[in-house]
This record gives sequence, structure tokens and C-alpha cells, in this order.
Amino acid sequence: MNTMPGADHLGLSLHNLLTRWGTGPFALLVLAAVVAAAIWYLQSVWALSAKGRTWSRTRTTSFLTGLVLVDLALQSPVATFTMRYFEAHMIQHLLLMVTAPPLLAMGAPMTLALQTSGRRTKVRLLRVLNSRPFKWWSHPIPTAGIYYFAMFAFFLTSAVEVAMSHMWLMDVVNIAFLIASMHFWWPIVGVDLIPHWPMTHGMKMISLLIGVPIESFLALALLSTTRSVASMYSVSGTHAGAGILWVGAEAFTFLALIPIFIQWIRFEGRRTARIDAELDASYEAAGSALTPIRTDERRAGIDT
Repeated sequence: MNTMPGADHLGLSLHNLLTRWGTGPFALLVLAAVVAAAIWYLQSVWALSAKGRTWSRTRTTSFLTGLVLVDLALQSPVATFTMRYFEAHMIQHLLLMVTAPPLLAMGAPMTLALQTSGRRTKVRLLRVLNSRPFKWWSHPIPTAGIYYFAMFAFFLTSAVEVAMSHMWLMDVVNIAFLIASMHFWWPIVGVDLIPHWPMTHGMKMISLLIGVPIESFLALALLSTTRSVASMYSVSGTHAGAGILWVGAEAFTFLALIPIFIQWIRFEGRRTARIDAELDASYEAAGSALTPIRTDERRAGIDT
């Protein structure tokens, strides 16, 4: 078994919770990627500001917070404790699949890239977004299927044991989970341009609510098991991790409904304002068209 140094003697203490940050190649690569993404995002925001254009602080805060959560999941003591505690594994799972991806999506990184990149880069990005492979890859049904049922394939089979016995494989699985989750959350809570398969706000809410019974079933399956999910975990730890999954996943799912509902209200407000403006314009046009007729009628009355 390829484990982290000192993982066999890792005790649950405040000192270890604060100091056991990963310093291996993968952990440092994650840190470098997170810092690079943050620098790119802030530089892009400053570039917009230099052009006299504003960028929402809420988007910036959401994106940077999402990056911090990714680093916490893959480099902080949370990642270190996954080698011994299934509870930590579930916290890592929630960070990578339920909390960080929607925050990154609400940061609208694609919109920012399209507004700040050069013409050549912008053309390439739009070409990818409008391509046929991306169209089929972004279909909401297989996207939701992969997101929800990948957890079953991982936690209810021997996949956990195999992955945790080979940390390089676990690292690959974590990155795959993160990418799949970003792909799932992007059209649901994000504000970026989605050229294919646009979802109404009602459908976005339904997509999230469908996951409530699915995640509950997975949690119940883990709670009812009489053996640990993997040899490095205890049965009690497996049950505790299942409880964390159940409570955390459902809580964050309902929290995710809030930005969708707010976006829905703003969308309806803009549509109502647009309809009112069109009606006002049509009334003004109709009044302008009647003015010459009324003038002619008044003249006719004077002549008479």
C-alpha cells in the first residue's frame, strides 16, 4: 500500500488538524494551479477595470473561495486524514463535488476570459464552445447521470479500496470528480454563456432536487453496511462518513437553490422591464401615427 508518510500514526488532534498540510508533488502541483488560476482571474478583472468596465465583486469572491476550497480538499490536512478517517474522505468529497464547483461556476470564468482575451484566443474559445463534440459532451442528461451515479460506483464497490491503496490513482479520481462536478454545476448556477442545451430556471432546480433521494439512498446504503468501506477505515468511521455525506450533500443542495432562485427573479424582472419598454415604444409609435390624422381633422373642422 502506498500511503502518506506518517499516515499510520496520524492521530486526531488539533495540532495535526492545523499542521498536516501535504508537501508531496501532487499537493504542490494543486497549490501551484490554484495560485495560477487566482492570479489569472485577478489580472483579468484588473484589465477590465483599466478599460473602464466593472466586474462583480460577488463573482470574484465566489471564484477565489472555490479555489481555496479545492486546495483545502487536496492539500490541507483534510487530504492527509483521508488515509485513516472515512469522515475526512467524505469532507473531501463534499468539497470537491458540492461546494467548490458551484462557487467556481458563479465566478463566470468563461465570460471573463471572453471579455479580456485577445481576438485569436476568443475565437478559439467560441469555436470549442460551439463545436459538435462539446454539444454532446454538455448534454444535461448524461452529465447528471455521471455526476450522481459515479458516487455509487466508487463508494459501493471495491473502487475505494483500490484507489486508496494507490495514492496516484486516488489523485486521478479526485481530479476526475472535480472536473465532472464543475461540468455538472456550470450550467446550473453559473452565469457563463451556455451555447447548447439551455436550461430554464425551473429545470435547474429540478436537476438539483433529483439528487436529494439519490444521495440519501447512497448515505443509507453506507449507514446500513456491516463492514467498512475499505480496510483502512473502521465500520464506525464508515457510518459517520455516511452521516456527513447525507447531511452535507442535502444542506449544500438546498443552499444552491438560493442563487438559482435569485437569478430567476432577476431574469423575470429584466423580462418584465423589456416587455414594458416594448409596450411603451409601441404606444408612442401609435400616438405619433395618430397625430397627423388628428391635425388634419382639426384643420378640416376649421375650414368648415
